[in-house]
Amino acid sequence: MLTKFESKSNRVKGLSFHPVRPWIITSLHNGVIQLWDYRMGTLLDRFDEHDGPVRGVDFHKTQPLIVSGGDDYKVKVWDYKLRRCLFTLLGHLDYIRTVQFHNEYPWIVSASDDQTIRVWNWQSRTCISVLTGHNHYVMCAAFHPKEDLIVSASLDQTVRVWDTTGLRKKTVRGAPGAVDDAANMVSRVNNDLFGGGDVVVKYVLEGHDRGVNWASFHPTLPLVISGADDRQVKLWRMNDTKAWEVDTLRGHTNNVSCVIFHPKFELIVSNSEDRSIRVWDISKRLGVQTFRRESDRFWILAAHPEQNLLAAGHDSGMIVFKLERERPAYHAEESHMFYVKDKYLRLHEFESGRDLPLVSLRRAGVSQSNGLGNVIRTLQYNVFNPAENNVLVLSDTDGGSYELITFSTEPNGQGDAQDVRRGPGLAAVFIARNRFAVLDKSRQVLIKNFQNEVTKKMAPPNPNTDSLLFAGVSGRVILRSEDKVTLFEQQSRRVIAELQAPRIKYIFWNKDGSLVALMGKHSLVVATRNLEQQCAVTETVRIKSGAWDTYNPRVFIYTTVNHVKYILPSGDSGIVRTLDVPIYLTKCQGQTLHALDREGKTRTFQIDMTEALFKLALSERRYGEVMRMVRGTKMCGQAIIAYLQQKGFPEVALHFVKDNKTRFQLALACGNIEVALNTSHELDEDHCWHQLGLEALRQGNHTVVEAAYQRTKNFERLSFLYLLTGNTTKLRKMLKIAEMRKDTMARFHNSLYLGEVRERVLILEQTGQLSLAYACALTHGLSEEVERLLPLLEASGVPVPAGLPIAGAQLLQPPTPIFRTDNWPLLAVTNKSAFESWAGGEGTIPPEDYSDHKPSGIVTGATMASYGFEDMGGSSGGGGWEDDLDLDEGTGARQDGRGDQHVGEDSGWGEDELDLGELAAPGGKGASGTGQGDECEKGFAVGDDANADIYVPPQAGTSCTAHWCENSSHAADHAAAGSFETAMQLLNRQIAAVEFAPMRPLFTTAFTGAYSSLPCLPLVASLRLPLQRNAQDKDPGTASLPSQANRLPPLIDDLKNAYKAFHAGKFVEAQALLGGLLSAIPLVVVDSRAESNELKELLDICREYKTAIRIKNAIAELSSDQAVRQIELSAYFTHCNLQPAHLLLALRMAMVSAFKFQNYITAASFAHRLLEMPEMASEKNAELRLKAQKVLQKSEQMARNEHAIEYDDRQAFVIDCRTLLPIPRGAPCLKCSYCGSSYTPESKGVLCVTCGISQVGLETLGLVTSAGSGNL
Repeated sequence: MLTKFESKSNRVKGLSFHPVRPWIITSLHNGVIQLWDYRMGTLLDRFDEHDGPVRGVDFHKTQPLIVSGGDDYKVKVWDYKLRRCLFTLLGHLDYIRTVQFHNEYPWIVSASDDQTIRVWNWQSRTCISVLTGHNHYVMCAAFHPKEDLIVSASLDQTVRVWDTTGLRKKTVRGAPGAVDDAANMVSRVNNDLFGGGDVVVKYVLEGHDRGVNWASFHPTLPLVISGADDRQVKLWRMNDTKAWEVDTLRGHTNNVSCVIFHPKFELIVSNSEDRSIRVWDISKRLGVQTFRRESDRFWILAAHPEQNLLAAGHDSGMIVFKLERERPAYHAEESHMFYVKDKYLRLHEFESGRDLPLVSLRRAGVSQSNGLGNVIRTLQYNVFNPAENNVLVLSDTDGGSYELITFSTEPNGQGDAQDVRRGPGLAAVFIARNRFAVLDKSRQVLIKNFQNEVTKKMAPPNPNTDSLLFAGVSGRVILRSEDKVTLFEQQSRRVIAELQAPRIKYIFWNKDGSLVALMGKHSLVVATRNLEQQCAVTETVRIKSGAWDTYNPRVFIYTTVNHVKYILPSGDSGIVRTLDVPIYLTKCQGQTLHALDREGKTRTFQIDMTEALFKLALSERRYGEVMRMVRGTKMCGQAIIAYLQQKGFPEVALHFVKDNKTRFQLALACGNIEVALNTSHELDEDHCWHQLGLEALRQGNHTVVEAAYQRTKNFERLSFLYLLTGNTTKLRKMLKIAEMRKDTMARFHNSLYLGEVRERVLILEQTGQLSLAYACALTHGLSEEVERLLPLLEASGVPVPAGLPIAGAQLLQPPTPIFRTDNWPLLAVTNKSAFESWAGGEGTIPPEDYSDHKPSGIVTGATMASYGFEDMGGSSGGGGWEDDLDLDEGTGARQDGRGDQHVGEDSGWGEDELDLGELAAPGGKGASGTGQGDECEKGFAVGDDANADIYVPPQAGTSCTAHWCENSSHAADHAAAGSFETAMQLLNRQIAAVEFAPMRPLFTTAFTGAYSSLPCLPLVASLRLPLQRNAQDKDPGTASLPSQANRLPPLIDDLKNAYKAFHAGKFVEAQALLGGLLSAIPLVVVDSRAESNELKELLDICREYKTAIRIKNAIAELSSDQAVRQIELSAYFTHCNLQPAHLLLALRMAMVSAFKFQNYITAASFAHRLLEMPEMASEKNAELRLKAQKVLQKSEQMARNEHAIEYDDRQAFVIDCRTLLPIPRGAPCLKCSYCGSSYTPESKGVLCVTCGISQVGLETLGLVTSAGSGNL
């Protein structure tokens, strides 16, 4: 049982599905009727006009009507749109058990405890027939879905089938056989007068020993099913003349409450008061499934007329469920798809539409019930080995099992599979060309070959692992637990990454394997191949399926129950189209969707992906494509405008928006004062002018600010603006305006701004402030005003202010405007963006190359971001790796600052404007760009009258960090300059480095160690001063090089500590120290050849000891029964180039291991080597010397080897660092481009396991140890 919805309520006595909408109506024992949306799990409405329990309820097939019947003897008809009862039908004299609408006629049938069945016409609201004949409670009555029949069940132990043909002819006008002519009118009158039956009993079915609770028709066959208190379910068959019992189904242990036929499959579903639901096979007459509840008795069942859904009501609510999954098992490839239908594995080709059966999947001797045979849960094709056709089929048989099937793609469709291997397991997934992983029932991961033999067994890192998912890469598997998924490498048994995600059900990889979509029940997570989460979305309804777009591998299309949606790695998502029925996507190819429906039929849909592609292009900054889409499609809408504004691109929306209010807001958002001013004139609203004034003030455009203040009559701010800009003429006009407006405070403020003392005296006098007027005139030496005001002051009886004028007082006057400023200057931008070029009508946008292809080995900006690096502000951070730099050509090389055809402007790190030219002397035309053809000079030159008033900033000089990058080819100097990108590029070219995460702290140390910080004034940022290592005598000028924090002496100290840890057996500590040394050596700069040789010798030592520790760890992981491998690894251990004291320990361990496992010849060779070492003459090794002599003597006596091993001490070899096996001298051998570790040719291009930094087998320059152009 797959539960889709469950409600908690009072006892449910009646259920009915809506035929179209995802609704179900329930009638409760407490008198309430509830309307639920089972897809969303929400209660839509409730109706509670019944008194007492409501036992029956039904939806009308086409009208918005509901009928209900309850213990109040009433049949009520409701309109769920109007949310009220339309009318009540009265006539029954006891409890009403069931009610039902007729599929075609305006009839309602009701069954009651008054031992009658009534047929009502809900249009005329009258009872048109009363069916009598039962002599006990009638428990149910139902119309036949197609024929003129009614079936009823009663506690009188009978099931009756009634013929309603006469009622149809009598009451339904226009129906076949209707009595409308005058010749037949006499017959109608006779029937009405003398009781002629419109509905007659056709069959009486007797056979139950107790009262019958339910009976129902088969939707297409002449069958009736009944359930009774005798705990039996009986199947009856009818023909034109009689009906008889076919079989009895036994299994329930209490009264059978309800029994129905499944509308899709040949099944019978019954429930009972024994708290169980049972499913029976009609053809086999056997129970095939049983579902139980702990404490709830079941009372009612309902089946959806169109979908494969059932509902059951019980004591504490109801459940909506399916008997099994409807999702077809399929696996889609680029051009075709494998899927299972009707127990056949089929092949469907997307382009041609050809569909072929390949293999029969029916298992011999296994009984599969009709309707419940589709037990296949998942299907996976082996993409690692397309030459052979292998699929893994996972099913629920026997609690979980898998089948490995090898088949031919010949379209015979008749034969069975060529080879089938079966086994139990909760999950199975391919991990290699001839290997697959199985999760057994004890939660152990088994690695099996195609002979179904276990080759390896391991415990997953999380004991709660409950499933395996395809990891997209050979040798890896994704382990699923309740709340997370784990990327696990089975060879090394290490966890690569973990991602928190709620119970993932399915996984989808995009075309190039760079992105993966993890799909749960209601959630979807998009992550990288290493499970680094990019975005996530949660839906309120179930997510059904998904597929990556093959044309745009960064667009994921997924379906819910009723929508097709998309999601981008940036987190943007949206709806593509709606769905009538759920589908399962198999392939998305641009505007075409390929899918399977629940019947296993292939379907094709056309969709519009414009919105998704627009958002994808915008997030990837492909502006040319964005503008072409804006022009070519009609996608202007409030959602797109809001999206553009949210993402910081209001200027894009501004180009195609016509609404003035929207244009005004967008113009303010992008700072376009000119457009905002024009739209403000058209809108002419005060709040628009106010917002325009604020934005213009922020930009220093006081001309527009003045206009905005004038339109809004904001005189106070306008006066202050004139004061700040020194416009005294207009300030005087403001004084006159204030006088005309009789605004005393504004007059006084303006007089203060202008320094008009007489005006201030006059204002104070007019406002009755004679004392203040007198004091002001006296203070400022206006004798005439003093003489005029003194009599007035005395006449008014106000005392004359004393103590004036104050000695030493100074006149405060507003500053005299000397330089009346204009609007703030704006920088001239000669290179317009794609948006501005389009808006200005400059023709078509130049084509841009947004190809996702990148040559192997190139470190892109996206790769660097994945390692956590950020550019630290160095001026020489470049773009691509393969710039066509002609170092012999002086100034002619790439003056335009654009990359070559391999590196577009859309690389993750911007343009590389470094023109190296020659290795010129300071002051020449080099990377600093100070020559005549300098890009900056061209970009900001002002050569016409149109731009004569544009402010031209002074040209900046070349920074010290730029000189550091020019003067050095060492990655450490570029890292010190903050140009991490070029440092990584240098390391990639020199030593084929591709993994930079271990070097991140060293990059940061190199950068921070090249600067000192000088504190400045409070609230002022400190000055960052560069430190130069070649500035001992004088300033090196343009030839400067940075000071280096990563030096050789500390590395020597770390090596000594690693020696100590190795000798003490602390191999984890030693391995960490050696790994740190291997990460630091590429970032060490030396000044002499002796130091360079010492640094390279240090690299060799680290390689040998790192390999030795890996061998020692491999020995420790072996079990005691793996004697051969222990002897071999111990022998290889002695061939690592170790210090004599450490080699002595290795020989001792190898000697003991060989002797213990009775390989005496091998033990003797180790004893010989041990005794030949000079250190054995020391007194402290006397005990070891004695032991070696005894081993040698014993081994020479035995003189045989118990085990054949892959080791010969007389043959020269090197150790394959990946497999830890010998590579004989003369055999093909590849080296790590950095540390020199040895590998077989099969390992070409993989990451070196010793250093963890570089790729194997690439031809490079090698380790660079000095800053000069030549290596020391």
